[in-house]
Amino acid sequence: MNQETESTTSLKFATSTQESPPPEESGAESELNFIGHLEEIRGRLIKSVVVLLVVMVLCATSADFLVNEILIGPLKRSSESLVLQNLVPYGQLSLYFQVVFFTGFIISFPFLAWQIWQFVAPALHEHERKAGRFSILFISLCFFAGIAFGYFIFLPISLQFFASFGTSLIKNNISVQDYVSFFIGTLLTAGLVFELPFISYILSKIGLLTPAFMRFYRKHAVVFLLIVAAVVTPSTDMVTQLIIGVPMILLYELSILISVQVNKKNAALK
Repeated sequence: MNQETESTTSLKFATSTQESPPPEESGAESELNFIGHLEEIRGRLIKSVVVLLVVMVLCATSADFLVNEILIGPLKRSSESLVLQNLVPYGQLSLYFQVVFFTGFIISFPFLAWQIWQFVAPALHEHERKAGRFSILFISLCFFAGIAFGYFIFLPISLQFFASFGTSLIKNNISVQDYVSFFIGTLLTAGLVFELPFISYILSKIGLLTPAFMRFYRKHAVVFLLIVAAVVTPSTDMVTQLIIGVPMILLYELSILISVQVNKKNAALK
């Protein structure tokens, strides 16, 4: 009887020894997985760079239009007193490259976001992957809406104020590099601000944000957003500040509605 027990124990020990891989093999497998992730990141970065370069080449064929009409257009339409000047020998070359690159980035944004999503998707559940496909469209629309708001509303208001402010004895000769930095910074900031509904969706999805929390702090948020509008708006005109502040308040309300829907779905899955 003892011999049978010993043989059974030995058989179980041998089987368990065969089933559990040595620490060296486990470490090697982890290393292979890590290398595989690095290879995937490298592949997606290459695809993103290739697409960005192709779009930039296409944009370069219309570089004069992008510079004269899209970049300098708002400045010309705001006031004739604002004049751009180049202060360095390579200034216009740098200007054209920045315009082509920034335009290529905006057009390629959905593809870049899709590549990031494709890298993250395998680690998610099926229902999360389905929601993610919609998220790419959502985040892209929010980004484009912010760019449009910055270009057609915020930028003209700012330039008109800068042109009318101050004494007429000082000429407003603006460095082209400073203008490009202001132009790109304004559009990117507006694009990021308009991602507030998407941020609300993500935080609600992982359970860090609830509609009750956002409704409780609604008054505080409205005051904060109006202060932000007053700070970022160069004009002291209340109407101008409301033109900037009201869209941000509407984005906050939209974020509440999105949080409500996401929390309902989260509750249904539990």
